Amino acid sequence: MCGIVGYIGYRDAYPIIIKGLQRLEYRGYDSAGIALFDGENINLSKTKGKVDDLKKKAQASMSLKGSLGIGHTRWATHGAPNDKNSHPHYSNSGDLVIIHNGIIENYDAIKKELVNRGYTFSSETDTEVLVNLIEEVKLKENVKLGKAVQIALNQVVGAYAIAVIDRQKPDEIVVAKLGSPLAIGVGENEFFVASDASPFIEFTNNAIYLEDEEMAIIRLGKEIKLRKIKDDSIAYPSIQELQLNLEEIEKGGFDHFMLKEIYEQPRAILDTYRGRLLAKEGIIRMAGIDQNLEKFLNANRIIIVACGTSWHAGLVAEYIFEDLARIPVEVEYASEFRYRNPVVTDKDVLIAISQSGETADTLAAIKLAKEKGAFVFGVCNVVGSSIARETDAGAYTHAGPEIGVASTKAFTTQITVLTLMALKLAQAKGVFDRSRFHEYLTELEQIPAKVEEALLTNPLVEIISNVYKDSTNCLYLGRGYNFPVALEGALKLKEISYIHAEGYPAAEMKHGPIALIDEHMPVVVIATSKGHYEKIVSNIQEIKSRKGKIIAVVTQGDVQVRELADHVIEVPETLENLTPLLTTIPLQLLSYHIAVMRGCNVDQPRNLAKSVTVE
Repeated sequence: MCGIVGYIGYRDAYPIIIKGLQRLEYRGYDSAGIALFDGENINLSKTKGKVDDLKKKAQASMSLKGSLGIGHTRWATHGAPNDKNSHPHYSNSGDLVIIHNGIIENYDAIKKELVNRGYTFSSETDTEVLVNLIEEVKLKENVKLGKAVQIALNQVVGAYAIAVIDRQKPDEIVVAKLGSPLAIGVGENEFFVASDASPFIEFTNNAIYLEDEEMAIIRLGKEIKLRKIKDDSIAYPSIQELQLNLEEIEKGGFDHFMLKEIYEQPRAILDTYRGRLLAKEGIIRMAGIDQNLEKFLNANRIIIVACGTSWHAGLVAEYIFEDLARIPVEVEYASEFRYRNPVVTDKDVLIAISQSGETADTLAAIKLAKEKGAFVFGVCNVVGSSIARETDAGAYTHAGPEIGVASTKAFTTQITVLTLMALKLAQAKGVFDRSRFHEYLTELEQIPAKVEEALLTNPLVEIISNVYKDSTNCLYLGRGYNFPVALEGALKLKEISYIHAEGYPAAEMKHGPIALIDEHMPVVVIATSKGHYEKIVSNIQEIKSRKGKIIAVVTQGDVQVRELADHVIEVPETLENLTPLLTTIPLQLLSYHIAVMRGCNVDQPRNLAKSVTVE
């Protein structure tokens, strides 16, 4: 959530910052702003609304000159989403300007002290407090901007990624990070600052990812200075080559990023197991497991922590690990795990799942588990992300950039990685024989082609979507491996179409939700031929007898459910453990088409952010 963009160099900063902010729109925001330094003055424009609204306002109200500038998209925390609370924020003198992601928890106490010293505030934000604290330190201690930022940050409690410019320093940006991502793009006599690499990928492939409690002083014509905020020790930057290209973050002819990413899943799954899955040889290669095999084999249990869609992938993994590898698994919401004083020991393995690798609650859960001695394994998509750096070992999903706020290919690639892990551990434990192991590898290798087949249901799903686009509620039911898919399907529908939807284990329907069923209630039932088929047919009959409208996701060639359901969507047959990789596809398409038909902003649903980097 929130997005930071900055530029210093020889080009005009305005178009770079605006385009960068547009590329960060997927992170979720409610207002936007920009500040440009023309050599004499820092000119600022900001507004509630979208980046397009900012463009119109900036072009009409300010000078667009300058090769130094910063921009921001804000997701409201302290203060309502309006023009005054939007970033950037001036200090009282007008010399300093700041943009900030995160939350300063002790801002109120600092604000009161600054008010006593004569400072005034025009917004309700914690960010305006921070920029004035930096100014107060700078004036009182008579220090340069970088040192003032460092001293000020040692007085605040909370999370932040900041970029600060000073009217007295026309060739400098100071940035710092704690708990919120920040990358520095390194070009030829130019530098870029952003929440992730997407705003500057067309200009450079070289980036520095700040670690927590690091700050950088970026000056033209000089090497970047990295320092530790706490003790002023020097940090040595590691320049990484970006594994990202411009084409991957454009829509590629699709109307929305979400639809593009739904259709990218065959390739994304293939890329995720490429080089790891060697079906003919009967081999799974995963360095993070190979090098730490004893940690997993000797574990008392596996604890999975995640949020949102990643938590649903973790639920699928619970079934897979316990079924195939016979290792006990607990799945926890990261946001609850960190606060409930969990029992964790050095005999536990914790798997943290996050698309972005920056989820604040998941990072906090990792730190807690490490303090208690657990071995921590990360599953994430973004190379160089905080989770990738904080964990003891891990595996990337290789899904490519996921821009749509509603995760799609993140879910299927996470399940793919977790399945590979479970199969490798099952093999190491000798749980099943070689022929069965080979059967799983062969079938997993065929999943991308079967996902392609599942995508062929799109025209039918669009027709069904038109029937139910005006619904106000929807139930999703599944059993076994497809119960988490029901939860995920319901989440997709509610987060992008704003229709209330709930997912349940099908057997739990008669313990409450059945009271909701009438002729106006659509019920999506995942009823594949593998796994409790007869039981779920009985559940469908219960719904039908109460006049509920049934949308069934079934295995190709199904006859029995077809006779009962109002609508039937077929997916290819596969092993029960792998069915979530197929059954989720039509549910993603269903939510997408309904949202489009309702006129919703599919890629940027209201109130949501792609990466939740604050509590």
